[in-house]
Amino acid sequence: MFKNIHLNCLAVGALLVTSSATAQPYPTKPIRLIVPFAPGGGTDITGRAIAMKLTEALGQTVVVDNRAGANGTIGADIAAKAPPDGYTLSMISSSHSVNPSMMKKLPYDLVNDLAPVTQATSQPYALVLHPSVAARSVKELIALVKAKPNSLNYGSSGTGGLSHLSGALLCSMAGITMTHIPYKGGSPALTDLVGGQIQLLFSTILQAQAQLKGGRVRALAVTTAKRSAGAPDLPTMHEAGVTGYEVAGWYGMVAPLKTPAAIIARLNTETVKALRGADIKDKLAADGSEPVGSTSEAFGLHIKTEVAKWNKLVKEARIRAE
Repeated sequence: MFKNIHLNCLAVGALLVTSSATAQPYPTKPIRLIVPFAPGGGTDITGRAIAMKLTEALGQTVVVDNRAGANGTIGADIAAKAPPDGYTLSMISSSHSVNPSMMKKLPYDLVNDLAPVTQATSQPYALVLHPSVAARSVKELIALVKAKPNSLNYGSSGTGGLSHLSGALLCSMAGITMTHIPYKGGSPALTDLVGGQIQLLFSTILQAQAQLKGGRVRALAVTTAKRSAGAPDLPTMHEAGVTGYEVAGWYGMVAPLKTPAAIIARLNTETVKALRGADIKDKLAADGSEPVGSTSEAFGLHIKTEVAKWNKLVKEARIRAE
C-alpha cells in the first residue's frame, strides 16, 4: 500500500516537473489585434499606437487586422469566437455598447462573450450652437426649448450614433423636445449647423475646433464627467445644470472569454503603461481623445453600465435603426 502511494507521488512529481519544464511564457508567437473598423479612423489610430508599444514590450509582433463592417460587429464577432489563448485580441468602441439596443440580433454577446482588458481612451463631445440661437448657457437653452417645444433642430452623425444619443439624453433628462435630423457623418452635420439649417449639434471638439475659433458656432458645454483638456474653459453638462449627464466616446481592448487571467493581467499592465507614454498621448490628442488605462474589472463594469444606459434610452425615446 505504502509502495503504491510512493509510486503515485513520484508520478505526480514527474508530471509537475514536466509541465513546468514545457510551459512557456506568454507570448511565444505574433499576436493579432483586430480593429473592427476601416483604417484611418479613431479606433484604428488608437489600436495601431497600442500595437506598436505592445510589440516592444512583449517581444512579439502585434499585427493589426482591420475587419470592418456592421458598425464593428464583424470584427468583434471574430474575436469572440477565437481561441482564448491571448493571441487574438480586439479593439472595441462606444458604438459596440449601443449595438445591442439598435440591432435586433447580434452574433455575440458583448458582456458575456468577451473579456475586458482595459479602456484605452475617452473622447468628449461638445454641445455647439448656431450663433443665432439666443442661449449663452445650457440652462438658457433648456428654458428656450421649454418655452417653445420642437422649435430647435439638432443634427447628428447618424441615427443611433453617440451624437444622436447625446441629444436624446439631454431631451430625456431635461424634459424637453427637439427635432432630430440625422446626417451621414459628423462633417455634413457641422456644415449644416454653420449654414443655419440646424441649430444644435453634439460634435467632437476636434471636428468643431476650426468653426469654434472662427466664431461660426458657439460651444456651451462638454459631455464628459470631467472637463476636457482640449477645452478646459467649457463646463461639463453636469456643471452646466443637467445633473448626472455624461456621454463619452471611448475605445478599449478585449479578448475572447476564458482567456487566462494571467494573460489578461499582462496585457493590461503593458497597455496601461503604453497609454501613459507621452508619444501615445500626442497621437490620441490628434484624434481628440484622452488616455484612460483602466483595470480590466473597471472596464468590464463600464461596458455593462453603458449597455444598460443606452438600452434604457433607446427604449424610452423609441429610437429605431434606419
